[in-house]
Amino acid sequence: MPWGRWLALGFCVALGLALGACGGRSQPHVAVQGQGASDAKIVQPASALQCVPYARELSDIQIRGDAWTWWRQAEGRYAKNTIPRVGSVLVLSKSHKISGGHLAVVTDILSHREVVVSHANWLNRGRIHLNTPVYDISPGNDWSLVRVWYTPGDTYGAGHYPAHGFIHPSRNLAAVF
Repeated sequence: MPWGRWLALGFCVALGLALGACGGRSQPHVAVQGQGASDAKIVQPASALQCVPYARELSDIQIRGDAWTWWRQAEGRYAKNTIPRVGSVLVLSKSHKISGGHLAVVTDILSHREVVVSHANWLNRGRIHLNTPVYDISPGNDWSLVRVWYTPGDTYGAGHYPAHGFIHPSRNLAAVF
């Protein structure tokens, strides 16, 4: 079964567990930056979700604890770097805007500086955000600073968020590079 189908199946299982039923498969493709993200949407689960268990279920990366601790905990257990891959977890750093950090799972890659993610509890309302574009705005082109799509406004949000990079689900470090 191709990787994309496994990711979609994993998403349906995670959403099904959260909602009690899976309402259908979401397509991960989103329009190019500046053209709008017509596929981006917000889903209200039966009960509020946090980004950590949602990312763990969707990515199969078995790390526990606050989002901001994942980067350090992945050391020696999972491959990690600044190169996005479908299925990887983008780790946003702890900052004054997001005190616990944040996790988002890459579902598509649009360019070397733009990816699409699915994540939970963005904007602190416990909802699931699907097909959300994230744009690398770092001066070094290294994903250390990002902007996240603001779905209600159909545009990139004004906030800039520091990021550590991407944790890859493969436990075999050589298989990822």
